[in-house]
Amino acid sequence: MKRPVLLIASHAAMLGIGFALGIYALPILTAPPSPTAAEAASAAGGAMFTGQFRRDLKDSDLLHWGEGTVSIGRERIALTGRLAPGPDYKLYLSPEFVETEADFARLKSAMVRVGDVRTFDNFVVEVPPSIDVARYTTVIVWCETFGQFITAARYR
Repeated sequence: MKRPVLLIASHAAMLGIGFALGIYALPILTAPPSPTAAEAASAAGGAMFTGQFRRDLKDSDLLHWGEGTVSIGRERIALTGRLAPGPDYKLYLSPEFVETEADFARLKSAMVRVGDVRTFDNFVVEVPPSIDVARYTTVIVWCETFGQFITAARYR
């Protein structure tokens, strides 16, 4: 009687671990090539503002973090740094600094979504012409699928 229960439990645990590893690995395997540091630096050349993504924010943790310099310009936002891999990352601009999921939810209606973040070592995201980056103070990376805060940087 113990053996079938143990076998079912061990197989269920392995299935769960495999599923979790798949969620973690799939974005890495399907990501387009990251811009090189030179390409990210070039994209950041016309930046009006800069900020720092840091690992020590309140809701950042082992699996949800960013680090590096983010440059904000009228036409593009570029990161020279790294993000923890994950699915469905979106880049937002906020009128206030955010470092928790609760803050994000509270301020989401006042934010603007800039675009998708598809790479984890450096990124360049085009800013739509309708967005005035000077109206905001903070850039945020958010996982839309899981409602998870990744990182943020104050730039003004």
